[in-house]
Amino acid sequence: MSSIKRLSTQSEQFNPTLRTLLAFDASQDESIERATADILRHVQANGDQALLDYTQRFDRVSAASVAALEIERHEWLAARDALPADQRKALEAAAERVHRYHEHQRAQTWSYTEDDGTVLGQKITPLDRVGLYVPGGKAAYPSSVLMNAVPAKVAGVPEVIMVTPTPDGVRNPIVLAAAAIGGVDRVWGIGGAQAVAALAYGTATIAPVDKIVGPGNAYVAAAKRRVYGTVGIDMIAGPSEILIIADGSTPADWIAMDLFSQAEHDELAQAILLCPDLAYLDEVEAAIERLLPSMPRAGIIRTSLGNRGALIHVRDLDEACAIANDIAAEHLEISTRNPQQWADQIRHAGAIFLGRYSSEALGDYCAGPNHVLPTSRTARFSSPLGVYDFQKRSSLIHVSQEGAQTLGRVAATLAYGEGLQAHAASAEYRLNPADTES
Repeated sequence: MSSIKRLSTQSEQFNPTLRTLLAFDASQDESIERATADILRHVQANGDQALLDYTQRFDRVSAASVAALEIERHEWLAARDALPADQRKALEAAAERVHRYHEHQRAQTWSYTEDDGTVLGQKITPLDRVGLYVPGGKAAYPSSVLMNAVPAKVAGVPEVIMVTPTPDGVRNPIVLAAAAIGGVDRVWGIGGAQAVAALAYGTATIAPVDKIVGPGNAYVAAAKRRVYGTVGIDMIAGPSEILIIADGSTPADWIAMDLFSQAEHDELAQAILLCPDLAYLDEVEAAIERLLPSMPRAGIIRTSLGNRGALIHVRDLDEACAIANDIAAEHLEISTRNPQQWADQIRHAGAIFLGRYSSEALGDYCAGPNHVLPTSRTARFSSPLGVYDFQKRSSLIHVSQEGAQTLGRVAATLAYGEGLQAHAASAEYRLNPADTES
């Protein structure tokens, strides 16, 4: 039995079948929502003591104070220095590439002057403080540290605060090394919804932040969803996705492994291939069956491909691009000859990988662009995490005396039309004033 579905756009059932395949139940678990709400309320009301209670309860770490849960910089530096040389070099190379790419995103303050002397513009300022959540314990995501911390520092954020759980007191050395390399300012050994609450509301020891970014489990996601509005958040991410458009010119084994690279994340991940060459789809399917048994996470991959994966036969690459725009995948590989020709047709995708050598895995770690990407078709209206997520825009309005004569009449007319007399009067007071200060 094949590990993955075969579909054809020429089937009458294709569209409803695709809709079912793409459907993801994002409904929240009631028990998780209730538990998260209780944790947030407890931390908001009891601050440090609540953090200590939850850290002992969930991570089995006892501390006399929250200050004792801070992981000092010398420990991060020691973790960095203790890394195997190749691992440290790889982290530093990735950090440098991520930094260089994100420097191109930094926005600048701008303004222009109208003929009457009125100056209009936009002032760019970084957020004051950002919180970065990083899974801890056995889970190690140093790449996520870099992808979240580096653009924040490029944006000019003065303080990036990292929180990471330390179950049974285990501090993940590669995560701490990434904090040292990525420019993090402080690290706290706390996790879960309680860490999100501390970052959002603040406690006697931990100052509140302006925005919380970074991945976490269902409780962390629920907490981020609930504190949004008190603070900003990056996004609520769904399962990882890869969509590949292929013309049959890339070795089938490469494409099979690219599908595996997302399917191995978890059973809900999605991996789909679009191709007009039926014989090539057969080759990829055969490669999947041949390579799958050698994968350490074969069970997860098989479940993911079986439940949410597909090899789809399309009429041509134009149709493949139209379907890709409908799917709006997190990761889109265009593994074809002349990939730019087809990329020009793509409007909706989190990240676009062009050509047979641009594997999605390179984007996850070291290509440079951010790997925090919109999922679950949200690429239709949202973008990858970047420097712009850590900067604010304020409008600049400096109206000259001459400009006030024109704008005042326009504003007053509109204000009277809305029945807002004070607005109108405020504008009219500045018509032909006695003073001449501009």
